[in-house]
Amino acid sequence: MRDVLDIHTHTLISGHAYNTIMEMAHAALEKGLELLGITDHAPEMPGGPHRFYFDNLKVMPREIDGMPLLFGTEINICDFEGKLDLPESTLQKLDVVIASLHIPCIKPGSREENTQAIVAALKNPYVNIIGHPDDGRYPVDMGQIVYTAKEEHKLLELNNHSLDPSGTRQGARENDIQMLKYCVEYQQPIIMGSDAHCIWDIRNHDLVIALIEEMKFPEELVVNRSVEEFLKYVRK
Repeated sequence: MRDVLDIHTHTLISGHAYNTIMEMAHAALEKGLELLGITDHAPEMPGGPHRFYFDNLKVMPREIDGMPLLFGTEINICDFEGKLDLPESTLQKLDVVIASLHIPCIKPGSREENTQAIVAALKNPYVNIIGHPDDGRYPVDMGQIVYTAKEEHKLLELNNHSLDPSGTRQGARENDIQMLKYCVEYQQPIIMGSDAHCIWDIRNHDLVIALIEEMKFPEELVVNRSVEEFLKYVRK
């Protein structure tokens, strides 16, 4: 499978990751990527940076030593109405926005509440990707989420870290299988994400590629195959 981009990665600024932007860019270049996303955690995540960090990303070059970069955030969905922890004035300056449910930022609700939270985030014009919608601690109506993603022209992430047995997310494999089946039904594209918190995990999509191959999921629905295809889902 052609795999030329990794958009969901974290640097030291996230508070629990271990490398600098420069180190991440050089590692991505060495691994043959054509595009790297730096999407650090937003302020409500413990250890996350202040809003000013994201406001100032305009000063960063979008290419470092030949490695094309996008700068954005993995933002937190903070309530069941889809409230996010960065204002619109900040989000509109970013290259890419991933919206996710995280235990430190929102306690799991009912299936209906969790679904409502993700659907509201999908309808936010500044959100491009829903991160790891497979976490079984947040039960959801996966069919509704996939349908809404299709309607809103957004991407759903197949997260490699979710499938790692040492991780904390629950029921991810079963939920990912369900998501992929709905994505085939609705012809909804996905994006593979490493969720890398260190240089060694950049472009680590091994677990999700194995699942894609097992499910015989169509490669044309995986946007990692083409930078041009991915960029159809971001504003910049």
